Amino acid sequence: MILPIRAFGDPVLRKVGKDIDKDYPELQELIENMFETMNSANGIGLAAPQIGLDIRLFIIDVSPLADDEDYEDIKDELADFKKVFINAKILEESGEEWKFNEGCLSIPDVREDVKRKGTILIEYYDENFVKHTETFSDIRARVIQHEYDHIEGVLFTDHLSALKKKLVKGKLTKITQGEVSIGYKMRFPK
Repeated sequence: MILPIRAFGDPVLRKVGKDIDKDYPELQELIENMFETMNSANGIGLAAPQIGLDIRLFIIDVSPLADDEDYEDIKDELADFKKVFINAKILEESGEEWKFNEGCLSIPDVREDVKRKGTILIEYYDENFVKHTETFSDIRARVIQHEYDHIEGVLFTDHLSALKKKLVKGKLTKITQGEVSIGYKMRFPK
């Protein structure tokens, strides 16, 4: 089932997510619905707060990037990089900071350069509640950091300079008022 994505201004996007356990109601169905929702919006990541749930769950599927010439050298790694992250905790961020032009399904039509560290060490549970501690680099780390921010109540626009925030303020206001044209289901703040 395709769920509406919460738009910028929705209070749930600012909540720190709560840990869940393997008995969370209809967890597998929720994960399937999140993948369907993300795919229908042409996204590569989606966090539970974006569908109205303040829990520590996000999904990633960067396989569409495998065909992008910018990622030719890691094409094989991206081709099958589809993961579920439950109760994730970033343990360490390292490496050089690098800029990347980020966007967000909850903030349509806004894209800005964001600096993030190049490598992360993260602990999480997968959809079967198997615990993992893994290191990720490159675009995979970037997407994980972006989605991880969501379960911490942080949006990519929070990483912008004061000047950039001022420049996008008008667009953000229009989003909160539902004045945006998008090709997927959204729920705007009341």
